[in-house]
Amino acid sequence: MAMSGEPDDTQYVVVINDEEQYSIWWQDRDLPAGWRTADKSGSKAECLAFIEEVWTDMRPLSLRRRMAAHGSTE
Repeated sequence: MAMSGEPDDTQYVVVINDEEQYSIWWQDRDLPAGWRTADKSGSKAECLAFIEEVWTDMRPLSLRRRMAAHGSTE
């Protein structure tokens, strides 16, 4: 991890869990239990930009399914 003001050349990978929640993880470390890669890696800024683009509904998948089953969209 770079100190403030220093270049950060750390490579990250975008990860996603079963609830379709996104995060980033160090590319050179084993993934934590319950997470899989989302086929995007790069700098921290690149990974966060990708997440911002694709994660448009912050509600967990289980909640979205439960709401859909009850006919609610909000």
